Amino acid sequence: MNRSSSPGLDTLLQRPSTRALSEPLRQALLTCWQQAGVDHTPRLAWPVLADTLDSLALLSADEGVVVAALLFDLPGLRARLAELPLGAAASAVNGLLDGQDAADQVWALHAGREAGRNSEGLRRLLLSIIHDLRVVPILLSRQLACMRVADRLPEDERRALAQLTRDIHAPLANRLGIWQLKWELEDLTFRFLEPETYRHIAREVDETRVARERYVEAVKYKLSAALAEQGIRAEVSGRPKHIYSIWRKMQKKQLAFEQLYDLRAVRVMVDDVAACYATLGVVHALWTPIPSEFDDYIARPKANDYRSLHTAVIGPEGRTIEVQIRTHEMHAQAELGVAAHWKYKEGGKGAEKAFDRKITWMRQLLEQAQDPASPEDLAGALDAELVEDRVYALSPKGEVMDLPAGATPLDFAYHIHTMVGHRCRGAKVNGRIVPLTYHLRSGDRVEILTGKEADPRRDWLLSSGGFLASNRSREKVRSWFHKLDRARNVQAGRELLDRELKRLGLQQADLMVAAKRFHADSVDDLYIQVALGDTGPNQVSRALLEAEKAAQAPATPALPRPTARRGSTGKSDFTVQGVGNLLVQLARCCQPVAGEPIRGYLTQTRGVTVHRMDCQALARLGAAHPERVLPVEWGRAGSGYEVDVMVRAMDRRWLLKDITNLIAQEDAYVIEINSDSLRESGRLQLRLRLKVSDYGQLSTLLGKLDALPGVDEARRLG
Repeated sequence: MNRSSSPGLDTLLQRPSTRALSEPLRQALLTCWQQAGVDHTPRLAWPVLADTLDSLALLSADEGVVVAALLFDLPGLRARLAELPLGAAASAVNGLLDGQDAADQVWALHAGREAGRNSEGLRRLLLSIIHDLRVVPILLSRQLACMRVADRLPEDERRALAQLTRDIHAPLANRLGIWQLKWELEDLTFRFLEPETYRHIAREVDETRVARERYVEAVKYKLSAALAEQGIRAEVSGRPKHIYSIWRKMQKKQLAFEQLYDLRAVRVMVDDVAACYATLGVVHALWTPIPSEFDDYIARPKANDYRSLHTAVIGPEGRTIEVQIRTHEMHAQAELGVAAHWKYKEGGKGAEKAFDRKITWMRQLLEQAQDPASPEDLAGALDAELVEDRVYALSPKGEVMDLPAGATPLDFAYHIHTMVGHRCRGAKVNGRIVPLTYHLRSGDRVEILTGKEADPRRDWLLSSGGFLASNRSREKVRSWFHKLDRARNVQAGRELLDRELKRLGLQQADLMVAAKRFHADSVDDLYIQVALGDTGPNQVSRALLEAEKAAQAPATPALPRPTARRGSTGKSDFTVQGVGNLLVQLARCCQPVAGEPIRGYLTQTRGVTVHRMDCQALARLGAAHPERVLPVEWGRAGSGYEVDVMVRAMDRRWLLKDITNLIAQEDAYVIEINSDSLRESGRLQLRLRLKVSDYGQLSTLLGKLDALPGVDEARRLG
């Protein structure tokens, strides 16, 4: 079929709703449409596509949004996107198209579930996988256009479309404050899902929508004039209550139709609180108030800090009308703050701060659409502000799981059910097996592999292991181990702590010192704390070092003001008490790391060498020349500290790559690597010289090295 014989696109581009398109772009669209060698039928009927663009124009959509809406519904044009004169906007249009593709995936998930089930999760998933929030007005406009012609569809298709609108689109329009679309989406949904109830309420209203809108306009005009006569600056707005909203209020308050006083409502916004009460006086002088329908939420704000004056009066023609009076500041807080209107309407407790922030920025994006100077600045602000702190992952059946950022498959398992987490042995993400420390992303489909018996690991409780990001999940693991007998917990804690102390050369430390630090009555109680994850092994080892340092401080004699000198290798800054103008360097025999107790030894030719307090070489030197042993303290960290580490592991493929990648991820540096193959055992022993920033980094790094697959041991040497 010849393209030129189809007047669809040509007619569409002549509509006022496409005025956002530049003339060169308009011509390029027509040219590409005529030259495309694909079927000319759009995804939607031409009238529906035109209606979509009309709604976008109502929302002041920019050129990129209009183009993206067109290209998505006209696949032939989308295939020729590169030929359109979009310039720098091409990448943004691509992002808008990707967002619409992602939304189609959410619609497919919705179609495969029970009506209304986990709809909030789907809404959150939608917003999390859409990177350009301008996609949302496109989705809402297209859905409204489809709903307007839904009565032509078969019954099952019409109900499915209405169900999707009720679960996803209408709540989003409500949250974003897009009232122009919200009320009609809700009314049409109500009409198709509850036709008998809809018709009943429509008969009760006993007037057309146009007549009600005309009535509200008359009330606004009369009230505005009365306020102006009293010298009150005010902005009066209003709209008639629509059918769905009437039904919701009847259900919520268990009222008959005759008991509703706010079928017609106006809102008055003024400059200050005094003007609120002055306006109330004008309203009550103008029309007869209904005493039982007055609420002063300014003097007595709601629990969510919502503030406003609400009154109902007998207005013109004897009809009741509700009047809300508030300041502009109160209105802004009600629309965008903790008292957001969408939370009140949906009866929810509110979402997380990041989700609220995303909604707020979306509203501001819509409000500033007509400001030609703001789009780039706003886009930059969006990149900075909309950092989502939630992850929305999918079960194999398409259920959406709301998890904290950084969540792992193990968190996902515990979110499903405690026993699924306890029995978890592995996981697949998008059909591929991943480690349990894998960080999930929104849209990932997760399958948990379970064993027959519950057998959680204590390593899951260690933050350095990275197995769990959710405190809720971690508490479930703790609860499991709390139920074990004391002897098993003591033994497990001892093994975990011994492993950490061995890594750091602290096997001879007095554990009772750490037990008191963590309010444990005995060393066994400390072991139990470690076993249950209440205290980490690295916390114990750090406490032991700090205690040794504190115990030595009172014994240090008062000496002249310390002098700071930099080591010859530039490795660190030290404070050497009582000595100046000396070379300071780390001892190669024990290689102390920042944070450990240390002593200096004054050599004859190499200045002061700094040793660990328990260094055997220092003990021999100090016994021979005690006058040369000097008090030394750590100063400001320089470029890092060198330390030798030994790793013993199974000789497997990619072992060295895994080790070096992990070291790089922890921001440490590899200076030297030596390996010895233990052939008879099939194992490999690696000696690595690393540069780390401090003791804490070394402790974390050793823990993660020890957790690598095939690694038997990772500890410090010297």
